[in-house]
Amino acid sequence: MLTDSHCHLNYKGLVEEQAAVISRARAAGVGTMLNISTRESEWDAIVATAATDPDIWASIGIHPHEADAHPDVDTGKLVTKAAHPKVIAIGETGLDYYYDHSDRDRQRASFRSHIAAARETALPLIVHTRDAEQDTADILADEMEKGTYTGVIHCFTASGAFADKALDLGLYISISGIVTFNNAKDLQETAARIPEDRLLIETDSPFLAPVPHRGKTCEPAFVADTARFLAGLRGTTAEALGEATTRNFQALFTKAAA
Repeated sequence: MLTDSHCHLNYKGLVEEQAAVISRARAAGVGTMLNISTRESEWDAIVATAATDPDIWASIGIHPHEADAHPDVDTGKLVTKAAHPKVIAIGETGLDYYYDHSDRDRQRASFRSHIAAARETALPLIVHTRDAEQDTADILADEMEKGTYTGVIHCFTASGAFADKALDLGLYISISGIVTFNNAKDLQETAARIPEDRLLIETDSPFLAPVPHRGKTCEPAFVADTARFLAGLRGTTAEALGEATTRNFQALFTKAAA
């Protein structure tokens, strides 16, 4: 059984045929999906999609790209919305200095608000980081000193050194289809050594379709391809990797496991 720990079922490319997308995921062995929000206007629809299926869950958060547009989304608002029984995570949040779609100070403030919400709700934090390793690591560590929280670095593409920092903080690392790309040698080396009990897999669909689906709209069913490739890197079977990452998902997202 496979788990897609990060997908966007309500995004263009998937939402138009959402039922068929979910059916194809089931046929590929995907038992659980976490449907991720990135802006407040999506929250109700994402939770509603999760409510249609016992094995689809939702997150509540503001992507760093959207930080400027959501100055009023504070810890209190996140905590209130996360009380819904289908919401099992806070995020995605974090820092993105590659595109800089939002002011960096605003991104950092939003990130800290999300961490506070994760701490208050005891829900895991879903972290996006791109070209912002040092600031991301510094904020994660600084906030951990204020009080513990759990979380995952999603769609991991950062350095091995950053992976070690995240693991030292007790966080999980999620690998997407990027690991199958020919130019992802550094990521492949890191993915091969992540401790088995801290590893998750995801699609980030509709983005980043893995080999052999490059150029297509990504969907949760394709997590099976990432699992097979990653299992090969790690010297195990796709079945064993699927079981381990599903176990890890349940250990991290305890609200879903309950």
